[in-house]
Amino acid sequence: MSEAVVILKKGKMDRIVNGHPWIYGNEIDAITGGQPDAGAIVDVVMKNQKFLGRGYFNPKSQIAVRLLTRNRAEKIDEDFFRTRIVACRDYRKKLGYNENYRVVFGEGDSLPALVIDKFHDVFVLQTLSFGMERWKEVIVSILKKEFSPRGIYERNDVPVRKLEGLEERTGFLSDPFATTFNIDELGVRLQIDLVQGQKTGFFLDQKENRLALKHISEGAEVLDCFCYTGSFSLFAAAFGAKYVTGIDVSEEAVAQAKQNASLNPFGSVCDFQCANAFDVLPQWVKEKKSFDVVILDPPAFTKSRSGIESAVRGYKEINLRVLKLIRPGGSLLTFSCSHFMSEVIFQKLVSEAAVDAHRMVRQVAFLSQSKDHPIVWNIPETNYLKGFLLQVL
Repeated sequence: MSEAVVILKKGKMDRIVNGHPWIYGNEIDAITGGQPDAGAIVDVVMKNQKFLGRGYFNPKSQIAVRLLTRNRAEKIDEDFFRTRIVACRDYRKKLGYNENYRVVFGEGDSLPALVIDKFHDVFVLQTLSFGMERWKEVIVSILKKEFSPRGIYERNDVPVRKLEGLEERTGFLSDPFATTFNIDELGVRLQIDLVQGQKTGFFLDQKENRLALKHISEGAEVLDCFCYTGSFSLFAAAFGAKYVTGIDVSEEAVAQAKQNASLNPFGSVCDFQCANAFDVLPQWVKEKKSFDVVILDPPAFTKSRSGIESAVRGYKEINLRVLKLIRPGGSLLTFSCSHFMSEVIFQKLVSEAAVDAHRMVRQVAFLSQSKDHPIVWNIPETNYLKGFLLQVL
């Protein structure tokens, strides 16, 4: 048992009792056993002393406690983290993941605020809370023992760390190694840049969704909006697209997309351009350009509940524009990566965009994040990526 015990206020605690690991500061009634330091392990009990769980504490954060276990007999130590990380690896192996995948997905793997991505024999680590930061050296040691990696890199240049009282930082957590290298994703070669790439260097969560381009891309003219470094574009090309146009507002991303195209024999059908989709798409509508397949995978338009209304306008506008560019019988692959944008809201706004564009759409598939980013139903924050493959009639 931990020395400090956090006692929750009386009231409705269904969210926590039913499995959500976050306890906010305003839900705490009292702390016994002394004031714990930031990152210290504490026990959490209800007003009647019923044990709820054990986790790490941070008085500087709105999320005062993040629970690691509901088992009163389970001690939080190196063996705890080793057991959890090995279980994460074994779970993903059962799903067929071996080379490039998310090893640990934070709350989705009962290791809140910890993200570990694997690119062949290189690992990228994010510790996004004070409590998890205190275990970083232990976690690195476990990765070295259990995986024997070529290298481990830290991508903690994430603003949320400041809310935890932590500084942003990047760097090697192992001996230095080349941080730019190539990976193979189902026959598509891509260059990973751990230092300059977004997030941990590559978006692993779209792994299965890229396969949705199979069959519909064959012989098609494809438009990939917000193409980033070109992964969707290159999968369309690999699946037999006649021509692929990729646009992104970032010159660095476009340069990387061109480099990725050069790594693949089918990359010559891809044309990457630096352009703002919100500017160029209306112009293309006026010019009556058209495509057989359009991919729409923008960045999150909102990262807070208060921004949903403006995000809905943005998503609707961009979907409206591309719907006008799709030939009858063509396909739209559209996504939202904000967990605040529910499936219901997203479907409604795409449907309204179709009505405004005077197009009928038929749902072919609902798409979500890859299975190495597990969704826990009682933790809504783990369910963030949703998308639709639609036929435009």
